[in-house]
Amino acid sequence: MLSFIGFALVATCVALLLSGRASPFVTFSTLPVIFALIAGFSTSEIQGFFESGLHKVTPIAVMFIFAILFFSLMQEKGLFEPMITAVVKKADNRVVAIPIATVSIATIAHLDGSGASTFLICIPTLLPVYERLKLSPYLLLLLVSASASVMNMLPWGGPLGRAASVIQTDPTSLWYHLIPVQISALFFLLMGAFLLGHREKKRRANHIQSGSMSESLDDLSTTDSTLERSLGLNWWFNLCLTLGVIGLLFSGIFSAALVFIIALSIALSCNQMSIKEQQSFIKRHAWSALQMSMIIFAAGIFLGVLTESKMLHALSQSMMQFLPETLLTYIHIIIGIFGVPFELILNTDAYYFALLPIVQQATSPYGVSSESVVYAMLIGNIIGTFISPFSPALWLALGLAKLDMGEYLRYAFAWIWALSIILMFVAWSIGLF
Repeated sequence: MLSFIGFALVATCVALLLSGRASPFVTFSTLPVIFALIAGFSTSEIQGFFESGLHKVTPIAVMFIFAILFFSLMQEKGLFEPMITAVVKKADNRVVAIPIATVSIATIAHLDGSGASTFLICIPTLLPVYERLKLSPYLLLLLVSASASVMNMLPWGGPLGRAASVIQTDPTSLWYHLIPVQISALFFLLMGAFLLGHREKKRRANHIQSGSMSESLDDLSTTDSTLERSLGLNWWFNLCLTLGVIGLLFSGIFSAALVFIIALSIALSCNQMSIKEQQSFIKRHAWSALQMSMIIFAAGIFLGVLTESKMLHALSQSMMQFLPETLLTYIHIIIGIFGVPFELILNTDAYYFALLPIVQQATSPYGVSSESVVYAMLIGNIIGTFISPFSPALWLALGLAKLDMGEYLRYAFAWIWALSIILMFVAWSIGLF
């Protein structure tokens, strides 16, 4: 009975998330309570489930709030703009260098973990460059999306935070082991940008020979005047502060939540902002900071009910009865390999909060650690974050670049999935699963 109710709860959550009829916050906060009542649990037991789940995810939710605010402030104060300017000028008007510069810029821009802000920075800045050189705008969107997905492996990135909350661990500790994979991903992404740049160069040369394109190239060094900011004292202070934050995250001396709380307080105090300016800044970024944290808190209720009520255990037992042992031992790897296609049918919340807990419980009797399950499912899926039609940030990017979703998927899907499978092999070779 518990297995049936647990399956109905998960299926209903996934269906509502896919249909768009309810937000993740509403879905994860209300349905678990309703289904727990249907299962016959008392209100006091449900309160216990709620407190247990909330206790486990609170540090992660707090970290999200202050990490997003901190990096949003660094973005506003122009910390990354001189770096972006330098990359654009270095690329100049060389066709092959532009895709490589795109990866570099998008990687820097996504340090705040916000897909929307990354697209808002990169698309308007680089689209005129691509148009002037007659490069495909779909290449621009592919490279920015892939770069942002790779940077989502950071502890304050959405997927890693979700996965950490499911297995009740610190996302920073998961990230330590993901660093070699992340570095490898950036290397392969730069290689891919180089190859795609050469492909675009050949396509462009063919168009020039056919007379459908001008051969002259304008100087691109004045791409965007807003990037021209002086490296003042505040810029150097913010750079040192950001490097200090990253160093503390590596050291593990303090929790990630405490590091970002202190860093944000210092940044607000030392960037010559009045109290009104500080309040105005927080108001501007309150929604982006709270949105993910609200989902994490609601997911705490969902996971608390699933775990403490034993629904999750019953679900995994049912899976074990119907699937052969050999398949169950490797089910997390199989799902990881097909992680990118899963992005087309499951949104990120459904993948991590509904599918991941079931796989974790089903594989644990066979000696598969929770971390192994997370690494396999996350690495296989995370590269496809921004090919999902359920990603609002992707629709924003498509609107900014005036592109079509179907054409983008045809252009980008094979490259994204290939990178995902390569990273799965890298992770397996270093023993992550």
